[in-house]
Amino acid sequence: MSKTTIQQLGEFGQSVWLDYISRSLIDTGNLQAMINQGLRGMTSNPTIFDKAISTSNDYDKKILDLKKKSKSTFEIYDDLTVKDIQDAADIFRSVYQQTNGRDGLVSLEVNPKFAYMIEDTITEAKRLYEKVNRPNVMFKVPSTDIGFTAIEKLLSEGININVTLIFSVQQYVKTAQAYINGIERLHQKNGDIRKVCSVASVFVSRIDTATDELIQKKLAKEGNADVKSKLESLQGKAAVANSAIIYKNYKETFFSEKFKYLKEKGANVQRLLWGSTSTKNPAYSDIKYVTELIGKHTVNTIPEKTLRAFLDHGVVKETLTGDTKEGQKIIDDLMSLGININEVCKKLLEDGVSAFEKSFTSLLNAIEEKAKKL
Repeated sequence: MSKTTIQQLGEFGQSVWLDYISRSLIDTGNLQAMINQGLRGMTSNPTIFDKAISTSNDYDKKILDLKKKSKSTFEIYDDLTVKDIQDAADIFRSVYQQTNGRDGLVSLEVNPKFAYMIEDTITEAKRLYEKVNRPNVMFKVPSTDIGFTAIEKLLSEGININVTLIFSVQQYVKTAQAYINGIERLHQKNGDIRKVCSVASVFVSRIDTATDELIQKKLAKEGNADVKSKLESLQGKAAVANSAIIYKNYKETFFSEKFKYLKEKGANVQRLLWGSTSTKNPAYSDIKYVTELIGKHTVNTIPEKTLRAFLDHGVVKETLTGDTKEGQKIIDDLMSLGININEVCKKLLEDGVSAFEKSFTSLLNAIEEKAKKL
């Protein structure tokens, strides 16, 4: 029997995780079927849970049961999401064991309202770690300056962390350093660094969406034909160019002398993960952010629709090698035309934190409304 494209990706050196979770996906056996096709992990966020809970009846009975027990709206949310994460982690446990903890991981977001609060983030992540009680679960903390302090502390206590909402190269560099610092601290107090897993989640497609919008604004005002042509040629290029530069940093950090000491002691590489990989612009390929981000020792977490598309017509061919000449030229060309990728990334981080906060509030409101109606 021929291998699926995501099985082929796995053999190449890139793991495919699903960027979605729902009760029906778990209960119907569809998640197990996707694992059989080569799926190797799962991520979630408040937006995903908001969609899963507010647009289906799958959680209604549980919401009613918890409401009858006088549970608060937050407690109902907490129990629903933790149960989904636990059940998904149990289904992925065999993958986790077969890959020695490299894959088979499921991610749960720490309350996004704590994104700029160090102690609250640490306390909430520890609470979730105890409540979920699964070795193959990671807890998502955003890559804000405050987040890095919490990330290092949590890793130093042996808690798996998915560092999320990374857009810029600078954010990635700080993320990798926070991981190394955390693992070093854990090692110094004789903790088992072999059991700690972490990924650095770089959000991709949103960079093109934001950059293309700036390009369109400049095109509308530009009269010079040569400049217009150059602007047009840069559409849909910024995200992958930025990712290529981050990938080079990743290889230089974790596959060189810098990480050798900890690796020899048993530390795992903090793998680079591509997130936000659905195509937002219909003019681009529906699998653009899968096919253009195939690189060894990475993860691509993909929404179900994009995953189905890649299974249908994807081709496995290495597209990330660590060569940044072309990518750097694209970033430089954008800068020369007045588009600063660092400013774009800074705004996207702020917007990303805000969007997850809004989704979290929307989710709690949806649960409260369902509880009232039921």
